Parts: sequence; C-alpha cells; structure tokens
Amino acid sequence: MNESQATPLSFTAREARETLDAACRKTGLPAEGAKLLRLGENAIFQLSTEKVVVRIARSAEVFPDARKEVAVAEWLRESGLPAAEPADYDQPLMLRGRPVTFWHLIENNGDKASVRDLARILRRLHHLPVPSELPLPKFDIFGRVSERIAETEALSDRDHEFLTTRLIELREKYESLRYPLTTCAVHGDAHQQNLINALDGTVLLIDFERFAFGPPETDLAVTATEHLIGWHTAEEYKKFADAYGFDVISWEGFSVLRAINELKMTTWLMQNVNESERVAQEFKRRFASLRDNEAPRLWTPF
Repeated sequence: MNESQATPLSFTAREARETLDAACRKTGLPAEGAKLLRLGENAIFQLSTEKVVVRIARSAEVFPDARKEVAVAEWLRESGLPAAEPADYDQPLMLRGRPVTFWHLIENNGDKASVRDLARILRRLHHLPVPSELPLPKFDIFGRVSERIAETEALSDRDHEFLTTRLIELREKYESLRYPLTTCAVHGDAHQQNLINALDGTVLLIDFERFAFGPPETDLAVTATEHLIGWHTAEEYKKFADAYGFDVISWEGFSVLRAINELKMTTWLMQNVNESERVAQEFKRRFASLRDNEAPRLWTPF
C-alpha cells in the first residue's frame, strides 16, 4: 500500500486520469492514449499499448474491497469459473487517496453476453463452496448509498430528506425479509455489463468489489429490476429465470429488493451529475420516479 495523498479530490474523469498517470508511473506502464471505459463507483481505463485494464476506486475507504477483489479473482480462477484475472503487479496500490488495481485485458469483439449467460454463471457461483481462507464479508446491499446521499451537492434540503427517509424505511423492510434460497457467495453487483464475451466465446465474470456472503436473491433481483424498468424483454427475462431455475419476481420479498435497487441506481448516477447534461437529466428522471411507485420507469441505462 502506498499513500501519496490523504484527502482525494472530487472523483471526476479528469481526476481519475491523473490518478491513472500516477499509477502508471509507479508500475512503469504507459498511460498515453489510455481509454476511459467507464466512470461509476470506479474509473476503468484500458491502456493503449499493454493488454491491461486499470481500475481506480473513489476513496481510500474501499481499499479492503480492492484487496478482496484480487483474492476473489484468484479463488474463481482456481474454482474454474471463467472470470477476470489480476495482472502481475504489486496490488492493490493506494495513490492520490484512491485504491488502484490492474487486470488482464479480456479481448472481445463487442458482442454482449446475454442475461441467460448471466443466470448460468450466477448459478455456478452460488453453488461454489467458499474456502475458509477467503473470509467474505456479510453482504451489505445498501453499499455506499448513505454516503452518496450525505456527500452529494445535487439535492435540495427537501430532496435530501426524502432520500434519507426512503433509505431508513427500506433498511427496516430489508431486515424483516425471509429468503427461500440458501445463503452463499454473491457477486453483489450482478448485472449484464459485468460480463464480457471473449473472442473464443467464453463468457467471463468481472468486477468483484461487492463480493460477499449473502442471499442469492439479491443477485437475481438486479436483472429482475432491470426487466421491469424495460431494459430486458419478457422473453429475455424468462430465459434468465429458467436458466437459473428460480424466478425471484415470484417471491413475496422481491418488491423490497426492487425498491432498494432503484434507490441504488438513482444515487449511483447522482455521483456524476456534473459530468454531463445527459447524466443530470437522467438523474432528475430517476429521482422523480422514486416519488411515485406506480409511475413508469422510463430510464436510460448508463
């Protein structure tokens, strides 16, 4: 671990790139021409001349998660589950107040994996025995939602109070849930974008930051929520549920997980409202939907 800045600056695309430059100087990798693939909880860069992907997290607080990601990836490789593999560098690093990890690039032709592919991988994952030397934390479905609400400047006092109250209500409802499936290792952010279809047709699982031990229903509810928003067709969702062998929408507790996922999806986007007008408008749309459970979710994926 190397700490060169105790209090990180706001997590913008520009700041993430400066952290990338520092990480590449530290490891001797070339930063020139690196492409920003995604800016969310992490900034993800693909280097231009090396087959390496660099993940930069938002804050020092998640350094244990970065360390866990590397350990989980090694476990999945040993278990035979197709997944992203860490590159051969001393990691994770802490630079400019942010955890940084390095991953082998998974070459692909741009073809998207399907939600049925996701169901098949989740079914395998959920049946893997977890070794005692990999102490996964208890799954926290709310993640950084409280911190996002507290730290944002995108809300009025009234809107801030609404989200805070909604969070409290959903925490209480979540604690009362009883699950039909057996607790196991869960991905924690199990959506279609966390799969990559490699050139040889192998579908690999990526992004292990939220990995934990918890109810598998929480993984399944992500795709179910996206389906009800309209991001997956009825046919696609049926293939997902059939491939896994369980339809989480039919479970009485699903409505609580759906509400939690919608809150998470909204506050996740809230972090980047200053990146573009398109993001700001989508956040406003999602936030307005949260006030009316019956309103259609005409949301755009990011």
